[in-house]
Amino acid sequence: MITETDDIAQAIDEAAGLWPELAGARGRLLLRLIEEGYQAILAGRQEQVAQRRAAVERTRGALTGAYGSDYLERLREEWPA
Repeated sequence: MITETDDIAQAIDEAAGLWPELAGARGRLLLRLIEEGYQAILAGRQEQVAQRRAAVERTRGALTGAYGSDYLERLREEWPA
């Protein structure tokens, strides 16, 4: 059960304009809003993943050659035993 606050009532009213076939069923409109919201969240996450992968691809290899072949060995020599 959800309390129909002013904001929720407004969202349901807007949804009735998008899905007029459900206009007389506020509960079904609310479920549709939830389903659409969930899909929007999933799409947003997929977009974030795609943007992060693109950033990795754009910067891949940017530091190639920045460290010598013996860099890791020299770094480990500095660590206490």
